[in-house]
Amino acid sequence: MEPGKRETWRTTMLLAYQSLGVVYGDLSISPLYVYKSTFADDITHTDSNDEILGVLSFVFWTLTLIPLLKYVSIVLRADDNGEGGTFALYSLICRHANVSLLPNRQLADQDLSTYSLERPPEEVADGSRVRRWLEGHRSLKTALLVMVMIGTCMVIGDGVLTPVISVFSAVSGLELSLSKHQHEYAVTPITCAIIVFLFALQHYGTHRVGFLFAPIILAWLICMSALGVYNIIYWNPQVYMALNPVYMFKFLKKTKKSGWMSLGGILLCMTGSEAMFADLGHFSYSAIQLAFTSLVYPALILGYMGQAAYLTKHHDFDSSYQIGYYISVPEAVRWPVLVLAIMASVVGSQAIISGTFSIINQSQALSCFPRVKVVHTSAKVHGQIYIPEINWMLMVLCIAVTVGFRDTKHMGNASGLAVITVMLVTTCLTSLVMMLCWHRPPALALAFFVFFGSIEALYFSASLTKFLDGAWVPLLLALILVAVMFVWHHTTVKKYEFDLHNKVTMEWLLALCDRLGMVRVPGIGLVYTDLTSGVPANFSRFVTNLPAFHRVLVFVCVKSVPVPRVLPAERYLVGRVGPPGHRSYRCIVRYGYRDVHQDVDSFETELVESLASFIRLDALFRCSDARSDADYERENAFTVIGSNPLRRRISYDDTHDSASSVEIRVDSPTGSSRTNTIELAAVAAPRVVKRVRFLVDPGSPDAEDKQMLEELHELCEAREAGTAFIMGHSHVKAKPGSSLLRRLAIGYGYNFLRRNCRSPDVVLRVPPASLLEVGMVYVL
Repeated sequence: MEPGKRETWRTTMLLAYQSLGVVYGDLSISPLYVYKSTFADDITHTDSNDEILGVLSFVFWTLTLIPLLKYVSIVLRADDNGEGGTFALYSLICRHANVSLLPNRQLADQDLSTYSLERPPEEVADGSRVRRWLEGHRSLKTALLVMVMIGTCMVIGDGVLTPVISVFSAVSGLELSLSKHQHEYAVTPITCAIIVFLFALQHYGTHRVGFLFAPIILAWLICMSALGVYNIIYWNPQVYMALNPVYMFKFLKKTKKSGWMSLGGILLCMTGSEAMFADLGHFSYSAIQLAFTSLVYPALILGYMGQAAYLTKHHDFDSSYQIGYYISVPEAVRWPVLVLAIMASVVGSQAIISGTFSIINQSQALSCFPRVKVVHTSAKVHGQIYIPEINWMLMVLCIAVTVGFRDTKHMGNASGLAVITVMLVTTCLTSLVMMLCWHRPPALALAFFVFFGSIEALYFSASLTKFLDGAWVPLLLALILVAVMFVWHHTTVKKYEFDLHNKVTMEWLLALCDRLGMVRVPGIGLVYTDLTSGVPANFSRFVTNLPAFHRVLVFVCVKSVPVPRVLPAERYLVGRVGPPGHRSYRCIVRYGYRDVHQDVDSFETELVESLASFIRLDALFRCSDARSDADYERENAFTVIGSNPLRRRISYDDTHDSASSVEIRVDSPTGSSRTNTIELAAVAAPRVVKRVRFLVDPGSPDAEDKQMLEELHELCEAREAGTAFIMGHSHVKAKPGSSLLRRLAIGYGYNFLRRNCRSPDVVLRVPPASLLEVGMVYVL
């Protein structure tokens, strides 16, 4: 849903319905395993019913305070231009405070439409003090980034554990129809088969079967509600009394330490709450709020109350695993409910898998994850992606966890720790957003943090006690992933600082043309660099060993900015490097962390169009401002080129087979009807020619117009000669005297990741025939 766009009640209802299948699949199937995990080991179900009523009271108030009050009422409002999730909160904080460790911020970024600030930070005294405190300590910036990484890694861990426990718990309904021996040898293989089937379908994308997701979850919620009402009326209508919070204290007073440890199972009722926030960008705040308050929340409460009502009248269970969902389902409808539960568990698993792909894509956009292949599975629905390497890794890990644990107890312990850790991270980040972005008093942010943080800390402490009983799995995954992400991000920052320190001056570049033997060859040279100013060291190394460079030289910086999306009209920042006669430019291409990178053909065409538009606008500015060439030698002087102010139309050139042309008409100030044609052409295929044609009405050109026409002609000739992509091929090693840990992290860890991830030219889709790589050794 686009931010700032008003929606009708019909749109809200439709989005609320669609959100059932994408957002609430995981949360809706939690009744399958909450009671089973809670009564697995620590507490037992006795005739007094104190335990089951106390657990029901905990479930009710946990669902009321965390998903309903915290997420629906507060956290969902902390959106980043309609986007939610851990990185959305972090990007909000980075925009309002200089806490990013990658020092490539520009003042021009603040003019982006999606870079909205309610008020300048310096206008708010309390927020300004907190901001200065964060900005003044690099250790705090690092701690904030590590916290975000931990939350991200736990979401990835949840992508492993949620499909396992969801599908396993749904299939476990067979336990009531099979003997214990048959059950042990049937449930695990069936679960593994469903998991393999689920991950094998990922590359097709969810848009092909997504229309089935909402009806399945809706049917499941209605079924669960109906069974809950039936069990309440038939078995124990007085079960509603457990909603009194007094039953929680009675429960803890009776069970003491074992009751506290059982909270690790109760917290699973919140599984999937984070998805409401993470998937906010696909829907809207009002739609997600409507779906949860009017359908999901009541259905969950009725489902848990119905199970509790049944259990209050039944105590003679042979084993703890039968204190599950299916025992309370009437035998006449048990098989249809089993089939529906398995389908709902697959939908819930699909939602968390898609969320895992999305958060990894955001991580690599912000230089926090190695580059991986991202496939966009739908041309119409934005944000539906598939990452092959991550998909198969998740599948292998899911099967390993299923075969290794083979019971809900250990799976629940592992999943619970991942879920509550993400919630703690969200609470911390939301508290910072309240102060820095919403400009609320620190006391209010502290109250939010203490109230919800204390509840989540209680559950977190209970989960940690299950370390040896399965909770070690998400901790181990998080440790490995945090190490990978931190090594990648830390080395990326150090490489940027190395480039910044070793960049050469613009005077050095300008003096190259005067050197004996330096040649300007025909064509366009695109020098890729992470720097937003100066001449990168890889280019100086290139011209030192090969004393020639292209007639038109463009330093291209593809950077991510802390916003979800950059409008195409604001994507390009174009400026000069040196005076106009040098024909050197700098182009900064800005993407948000949810943007789709262009293919190289459209990028090259748009880049040339942007350069041509910049040349025209620059000539107009020079005429009006009467500035000298010296004014154009300043660094960081850029013009936003995107939504072209010039008239554009499509035509066809009959002299070439299947040739398409884009004509840009530049109206002359003199209003003359005479035209000069400047045509940029590049062969894209043996029989297909792409042409960019500029029709310029010069009238009676003055000196500035003559310079503009000459510059456009040279751009035309350079495009016809071809384009070369010059990129650095880096090798990193630790500087002498570094610690053993640093040598291992940089010399071995980063280089291993670099060799096994996608190279920059593949990510940027650079054609191999046009690629020139310059070897660079970074001593960090």
